[in-house]
Amino acid sequence: MKISGTYTLPLPQERAYAVMQDPQVLARAIPGCENLEKTGPDEYRMKMKMALASLSGAFEGKVRITEQLPPNSFRLVVEGTGRIGFVKGDGLLKLNSVDGGTEVAYEGDAQVGGTIAAVGQRLIDGTAKTMIKKFFDKLATEAAS
Repeated sequence: MKISGTYTLPLPQERAYAVMQDPQVLARAIPGCENLEKTGPDEYRMKMKMALASLSGAFEGKVRITEQLPPNSFRLVVEGTGRIGFVKGDGLLKLNSVDGGTEVAYEGDAQVGGTIAAVGQRLIDGTAKTMIKKFFDKLATEAAS
Protein backbone atom coordinates (compact mmCIF):
# COMPACT_ATOMS: atom_id res chain seq x y z
CA MET A 1 0.00 0.00 0.00
CA LYS A 2 1.14 3.53 -0.73
CA ILE A 3 1.48 5.96 2.13
CA SER A 4 1.93 9.71 1.74
CA GLY A 5 1.15 12.93 3.51
CA THR A 6 2.57 15.95 5.27
CA TYR A 7 2.96 17.07 8.85
CA THR A 8 4.28 20.37 10.20
CA LEU A 9 6.59 20.15 13.20
CA PRO A 10 6.90 23.36 15.26
CA LEU A 11 10.70 23.30 14.97
CA PRO A 12 13.37 24.84 12.76
CA GLN A 13 14.40 22.48 9.95
CA GLU A 14 17.84 21.59 11.36
CA ARG A 15 16.32 20.76 14.78
CA ALA A 16 13.49 18.74 13.19
CA TYR A 17 16.03 16.70 11.22
CA ALA A 18 18.17 16.09 14.32
CA VAL A 19 15.16 15.02 16.40
CA MET A 20 14.09 12.56 13.71
CA GLN A 21 17.57 10.97 13.85
CA ASP A 22 17.66 10.62 17.66
CA PRO A 23 17.00 6.96 18.62
CA GLN A 24 15.80 7.87 22.14
CA VAL A 25 13.22 10.28 20.75
CA LEU A 26 12.20 7.83 18.01
CA ALA A 27 11.72 5.04 20.59
CA ARG A 28 9.30 7.23 22.52
CA ALA A 29 7.52 8.49 19.40
CA ILE A 30 6.97 5.23 17.47
CA PRO A 31 3.56 3.88 18.58
CA GLY A 32 3.96 0.59 20.44
CA CYS A 33 7.77 0.73 20.47
CA GLU A 34 9.18 -0.93 23.58
CA ASN A 35 12.88 -0.84 22.69
CA LEU A 36 15.12 0.66 20.04
CA GLU A 37 18.73 -0.49 20.31
CA LYS A 38 21.60 0.67 18.09
CA THR A 39 23.21 -2.23 16.21
CA GLY A 40 25.36 -0.28 13.76
CA PRO A 41 25.70 3.06 12.01
CA ASP A 42 22.13 4.30 11.43
CA GLU A 43 20.69 0.83 12.14
CA TYR A 44 18.59 -0.24 15.12
CA ARG A 45 16.91 -3.36 16.47
CA MET A 46 13.31 -2.67 17.48
CA LYS A 47 10.75 -4.40 19.68
CA MET A 48 7.18 -3.22 19.50
CA LYS A 49 3.59 -4.24 20.17
CA MET A 50 0.88 -3.66 17.64
CA ALA A 51 -2.89 -4.03 17.84
CA LEU A 52 -5.18 -4.09 14.83
CA ALA A 53 -8.86 -4.91 15.25
CA SER A 54 -9.00 -8.08 17.37
CA LEU A 55 -5.37 -8.98 16.61
CA SER A 56 -2.43 -7.96 18.71
CA GLY A 57 1.09 -9.15 19.03
CA ALA A 58 4.74 -8.42 19.57
CA PHE A 59 7.05 -7.67 16.67
CA GLU A 60 10.82 -7.70 16.44
CA GLY A 61 12.63 -6.08 13.60
CA LYS A 62 15.00 -3.42 12.48
CA VAL A 63 14.96 0.23 11.53
CA ARG A 64 17.50 1.71 9.12
CA ILE A 65 18.09 5.32 8.18
CA THR A 66 19.56 5.66 4.68
CA GLU A 67 20.06 8.21 1.88
CA GLN A 68 20.68 11.00 4.37
CA LEU A 69 20.92 14.55 3.01
CA PRO A 70 20.90 16.67 6.21
CA PRO A 71 18.80 18.68 6.91
CA ASN A 72 16.64 18.08 3.83
CA SER A 73 15.74 14.39 3.56
CA PHE A 74 16.34 10.78 4.52
CA ARG A 75 14.87 7.35 3.91
CA LEU A 76 13.46 5.25 6.74
CA VAL A 77 13.28 1.47 6.26
CA VAL A 78 11.38 -0.62 8.82
CA GLU A 79 10.98 -4.41 8.90
CA GLY A 80 9.31 -6.48 11.59
CA THR A 81 7.99 -9.97 12.14
CA GLY A 82 5.86 -11.51 14.83
CA ARG A 83 3.37 -14.24 15.60
CA ILE A 84 0.59 -12.44 13.71
CA GLY A 85 2.58 -11.67 10.55
CA PHE A 86 5.07 -9.22 9.17
CA VAL A 87 5.33 -5.51 8.42
CA LYS A 88 7.71 -3.85 5.96
CA GLY A 89 7.89 -0.16 5.24
CA ASP A 90 10.11 2.09 3.18
CA GLY A 91 9.58 5.82 3.08
CA LEU A 92 11.30 8.99 1.97
CA LEU A 93 10.93 11.96 4.30
CA LYS A 94 11.57 15.45 2.93
CA LEU A 95 11.87 18.46 5.23
CA ASN A 96 11.17 22.06 4.18
CA SER A 97 11.14 25.24 6.24
CA VAL A 98 7.73 26.88 6.48
CA ASP A 99 6.27 29.63 8.65
CA GLY A 100 5.98 28.23 12.14
CA GLY A 101 8.30 25.27 11.67
CA THR A 102 9.20 22.49 9.29
CA GLU A 103 6.90 20.66 6.91
CA VAL A 104 7.74 16.97 6.68
CA ALA A 105 6.44 15.41 3.46
CA TYR A 106 6.53 11.62 3.45
CA GLU A 107 5.83 9.04 0.80
CA GLY A 108 6.50 5.35 0.69
CA ASP A 109 5.25 1.82 0.60
CA ALA A 110 4.12 -0.48 3.37
CA GLN A 111 3.45 -4.21 3.19
CA VAL A 112 1.80 -6.50 5.70
CA GLY A 113 1.47 -10.26 5.53
CA GLY A 114 0.32 -13.22 7.55
CA THR A 115 -2.70 -13.18 9.83
CA ILE A 116 -2.54 -9.40 10.17
CA ALA A 117 -3.21 -8.99 6.44
CA ALA A 118 -6.52 -10.82 6.80
CA VAL A 119 -8.20 -7.92 8.63
CA GLY A 120 -8.76 -6.00 5.41
CA GLN A 121 -7.03 -3.26 3.49
CA ARG A 122 -9.30 -0.42 4.63
CA LEU A 123 -8.67 -1.20 8.29
CA ILE A 124 -4.92 -1.44 7.67
CA ASP A 125 -4.93 1.90 5.78
CA GLY A 126 -6.78 3.61 8.62
CA THR A 127 -4.50 2.14 11.26
CA ALA A 128 -1.39 3.19 9.31
CA LYS A 129 -2.65 6.78 9.04
CA THR A 130 -3.48 6.84 12.76
CA MET A 131 -0.03 5.48 13.68
CA ILE A 132 1.71 8.07 11.48
CA LYS A 133 -0.28 10.92 13.06
CA LYS A 134 0.47 9.61 16.57
CA PHE A 135 4.16 9.36 15.65
CA PHE A 136 4.39 12.99 14.48
CA ASP A 137 2.25 14.28 17.37
CA LYS A 138 4.51 12.52 19.88
CA LEU A 139 7.61 13.71 18.02
CA ALA A 140 6.40 17.32 18.31
CA THR A 141 5.70 16.85 22.03
CA GLU A 142 9.10 15.22 22.64
CA ALA A 143 10.91 17.97 20.77
CA ALA A 144 9.15 20.70 22.73
CA SER A 145 10.28 19.29 26.08
